[in-house]
Amino acid sequence: MEPVRIAVIGGSGLYSMEGLDKVREVTPDTPFGKPSDAITVAELDGIPLAFLPRHGKGHRLLPTEVPSRANIAALKGLGVEKILSFSAVGSLCQEMAPRHFVVPDQLIDRTRHRPDTFFGDGIVGHVAFADPFANSLGKILFDGMAELNDVTRHHGGTLVCMEGPLFSTRGESELYRSWGAQLINMSALPESKLAREAGIEYGLVCMVTDYDCWHTDHDDVDIQMVIANLVANGANAQELIRKVLPKVAAAPRDEAIAKASEFAVITAPELRPADTVARLKGIIDGI
Repeated sequence: MEPVRIAVIGGSGLYSMEGLDKVREVTPDTPFGKPSDAITVAELDGIPLAFLPRHGKGHRLLPTEVPSRANIAALKGLGVEKILSFSAVGSLCQEMAPRHFVVPDQLIDRTRHRPDTFFGDGIVGHVAFADPFANSLGKILFDGMAELNDVTRHHGGTLVCMEGPLFSTRGESELYRSWGAQLINMSALPESKLAREAGIEYGLVCMVTDYDCWHTDHDDVDIQMVIANLVANGANAQELIRKVLPKVAAAPRDEAIAKASEFAVITAPELRPADTVARLKGIIDGI
């Protein structure tokens, strides 16, 4: 099978979009288990693309249960170099309103129960993560939003990734606002960390569904509100993919990200367990 260089991670409405050709499903196994679900591989306007449903088809997996290591390993095995990730988020600021689209540039990790690295089991590696998203990919996504009808866009902002599945308390929401964060979700981590370790560019589109629970002039967030705004955002997400895909495919790779793990491993070669080396081959450079 020819390598697929670009992948989309998101909800079911993205991989069922119209205009896909040569559609097939692949069910790769990885050293970290199976991904969330079968991966849909297709062509959109002649460009190969992989679609991975983060929570499984029908939304069966809690944020904590998403097998992110298997997801990223499976995409790496297909040849993916760039990921376009789509996520519903809550807003922690007035200006980023429900149904707005945001390309964030920073992350705060508030997850607790998720395996968040490929390293371990006898092999230690440290990868730079100061800028957690691929800035060049983010610019393409932001510029593409200008071509969408009736979508307000924002570039930049700090996203808090919480554990879930419950939404924030008011105290938590106000704490994150005091930190200067603008957005909150349950999906960006460890996905973005693992993508960086694997040398894959990761661009995130945040689709605002609610004001979390800090905003006294709006109803507290509930799942009905989130779903209603998710449906409204879905068509715009599909259109954005269609508009940016040629530019994403044509853009050169970010070599700093592609080689992020080239010199990350500090464990002496003669002390690296053979089974761990075998598990990381093809995922981590420098092994």
